[in-house]
Amino acid sequence: MLLGPMPPTQVYLSKRIIVLVSCVPSFLGSTLLVCTHALWPELRTHSRQLLLYLSLSDLLSAVSYFYGVLRDFDLASWDCKLQGAMSTFSNTSSFFWTMAIAIYLYITIVRGSPTGTGLLCFFHLVNWGIPFGITVAAVVLNKIGYDASNVSVGWCWINLEAEDRVLWMLLTGKLWEIMAYVILPILYILIKKHINGAHAALSEYHPILSRAPTFQPRTSIADKKLILIPVIFIFLHIWSTIRFILTLCNSPDVQNPVLVVLHGIGNTFQGREAPTASCLSSAPGWSEPGCSHFCAAVSVKNWIILHRLQKGITRIPNHPRTGKRRTPSK
Repeated sequence: MLLGPMPPTQVYLSKRIIVLVSCVPSFLGSTLLVCTHALWPELRTHSRQLLLYLSLSDLLSAVSYFYGVLRDFDLASWDCKLQGAMSTFSNTSSFFWTMAIAIYLYITIVRGSPTGTGLLCFFHLVNWGIPFGITVAAVVLNKIGYDASNVSVGWCWINLEAEDRVLWMLLTGKLWEIMAYVILPILYILIKKHINGAHAALSEYHPILSRAPTFQPRTSIADKKLILIPVIFIFLHIWSTIRFILTLCNSPDVQNPVLVVLHGIGNTFQGREAPTASCLSSAPGWSEPGCSHFCAAVSVKNWIILHRLQKGITRIPNHPRTGKRRTPSK
């Protein structure tokens, strides 16, 4: 039977300390990106604005989870519902902004379509509006409450006594989390293939890269970071998904101590996703705080466009034998 009666999961002090400690780097990582955006006006590009909003969501998540784990709720008090509403909104919004960054990269790099304030406004409408609407509906309908730590680690989420609890668990997080598991790897693999293909074509027919020794390491760093983004996201969130499935199956393994700790760390550590993906490189102009994987990915495309414009090339035709793209001989 799905979600049958189960005893509450005991979150002992040692587990709570571990989860509370994991909130700190998440808080610091999100705060770092917010501060760099405020201190360096030259970094306020559309791509870094997306990182800013993701960091704001993760910062709110870290604060709400920290309070929930610190309180270790055992009933649906007023602050339990408030904390549950805050974490529901911020966590869901974080999923949307994470997917928005991947979509933005795909549109700008692979599709080559120009982006303006219209796309950013659309992201704001969807990424704040949908989570806010879902959270307000959950609060008004009294769906947020005590969950016995069977689908959380001390904090409050969806009331397990609600008849339609599975639906609300999906709407308030799990549906978007599972969608991100699929969308992020697909988009980042497509982006990486596009960058690698463009880099290979450029290096084969225009050895411009050999005259720019710092360029190749930068693109290599970008490739690694592009792969790290979905890997880190899935690694951090998969534990909560596993516990969600185990709860649906009424499995006692949902209370496995290791799984509980991994769930707590994964949810509270998510503020480190953006800083990890945008860790700084040492090359001049790349050591500025912000999202260097955006810079690297866009730089590959810019190198190609710039070089083609300099040579008067608008299209690279295919090689007659290999079928690869090449430039026309002059």
